[in-house]
Amino acid sequence: MRPRFVMVFSIAAAVIGLDQLTKLWAVTAIPEQHSVPVIAGFFDLVNVRNRGAAFGFLNRSDIEWQFWLFLVATVLAVWAIISLTRAAQDDKVLFTGFGCILGGALGNLIDRVRFRAVIDFLDFYVGDWHWPAFNVADIAICVGAFLAFIAMYRQPAPRNSSNAR
Repeated sequence: MRPRFVMVFSIAAAVIGLDQLTKLWAVTAIPEQHSVPVIAGFFDLVNVRNRGAAFGFLNRSDIEWQFWLFLVATVLAVWAIISLTRAAQDDKVLFTGFGCILGGALGNLIDRVRFRAVIDFLDFYVGDWHWPAFNVADIAICVGAFLAFIAMYRQPAPRNSSNAR
């Protein structure tokens, strides 16, 4: 196996492991729909289920089709990451980003298949305003997207061969 794939899959496996362990802790330590204050007025640990996507989009219990939508989206994301990893120039920052995105996507997919919802347990808020609860997989996806963006931004612009004389 090429070193780039070893790197991407190793990071993805580490993210999946950390994600699933933290979710296991959350569901065993915190009753569902309850919260444990960590920093009063700012941060709680919670045990909630999200049937939707990021930020609670489509988080409704009265529809089932969103499961299939997110399943297909995850399969497509996995395919895209593998294809991009195969085609990319060697760039450890890019491959780290891809590994984080892949691990986060698969970590949340595991929840969707097991529970038909994603377990979220990190809740940041100020007063009555709450950022949607999230988990380690969500963090990995965001960090991975940021790293991939940085890596692609650093790439030199392709030279236009039609202008070269």
